[in-house]
Amino acid sequence: MTTWSEGETGVERRPVENGGGSLTSRRTFLKATAGATVLAPVAARRAAAQENTIAVNTWGGSWTAAEEVAYFKPFTEKTGIKITTVAPVSFAKLKAQVQTRNYEWDVSSLNSPEHRQAEQEGLLEPVDWSVVNKANFGANQLGTHGIGNVALATGLVYRKDKFPAGGPKSWADFWDVKRFPGARSLYNRSFTSVAYGLLADGVPTDKVFPMDVDRGFRKLDQIKPHIKVWWTQGNQSQQLLRDGEVDLMAIWNARANELSEQGLAVEFVWNQAESYSGSWFVPKGTPRAKNAWRFIDFAAQAKPQADFCARLSYGPLNPKAFDFIAPAQARKMPTYPENLKVGFTPDATWLGANLPKLRERFSQWLST
Repeated sequence: MTTWSEGETGVERRPVENGGGSLTSRRTFLKATAGATVLAPVAARRAAAQENTIAVNTWGGSWTAAEEVAYFKPFTEKTGIKITTVAPVSFAKLKAQVQTRNYEWDVSSLNSPEHRQAEQEGLLEPVDWSVVNKANFGANQLGTHGIGNVALATGLVYRKDKFPAGGPKSWADFWDVKRFPGARSLYNRSFTSVAYGLLADGVPTDKVFPMDVDRGFRKLDQIKPHIKVWWTQGNQSQQLLRDGEVDLMAIWNARANELSEQGLAVEFVWNQAESYSGSWFVPKGTPRAKNAWRFIDFAAQAKPQADFCARLSYGPLNPKAFDFIAPAQARKMPTYPENLKVGFTPDATWLGANLPKLRERFSQWLST
């Protein structure tokens, strides 16, 4: 049974008991129907927006700024897929995402040793060859779980105004605090720091791997009291030099080059610099893997790589990228032959198997 009565807003239908059941009022029904009609397309639009957006894990600072120009904007213009960014790059975050299946980002890049470790631990999606076109890339870019993007170098840099008679030219010089006094900083990365310790102890560049880890840590013990900052992000390393907080340090070559172009008197030392490649990858299980591979297929091509590397002086892995790079710019890159000759490259296979233990030991060493 249903009754009608006057309410504040006019005639309304109110349900009353009818054999223990109830009737939904016409007004409530209409409101619910109208709400559903409105919410359905909103939910659909939100879902579509999510499907049309990917998050890229990046290093921040000038690295992300260069990616924005070389990769993100052109990719969005071409595909309509929007890019958001999350910084900094973190192996621990990659592992946590895959284990919890709670994805903060869908694309990232790691250096070759950490990429190999991620492969061995089952943290990466295999390359989707239905999206990635092999014909666009050089053989050195193609992997089973990633596509090579750029080559980087981490090496010694010093402020020339602090060393007007000439600064350190090797890691043995960096360890020589009497001959080259000044505040120091090193990169908070296990295998890089241990490698520098070995080089400072007289190990040749072609004998750093397989690592004599105990020897490397013994040498690190000597320099540890003189390290003011163990930096973790590229923009942090630059700020340490800008502010005069440190006088000599390990730094990425492109960050040093950028400081020099901005007028800061710094010298990057290619001798004994660590050169290594990085690869784009997709974390295992992300629901946006298809669009993530679409982005990687674009970003690893010759022209985007050239645009990125020309801004930061990292070395492209796509051989056709050098068609778009001036020779003078190429000489500042890790892939320039003369720079490669005097540096060293980490053994990704050895590190892939040993990096977890090395990273744990380094962390404990830093905390004591």
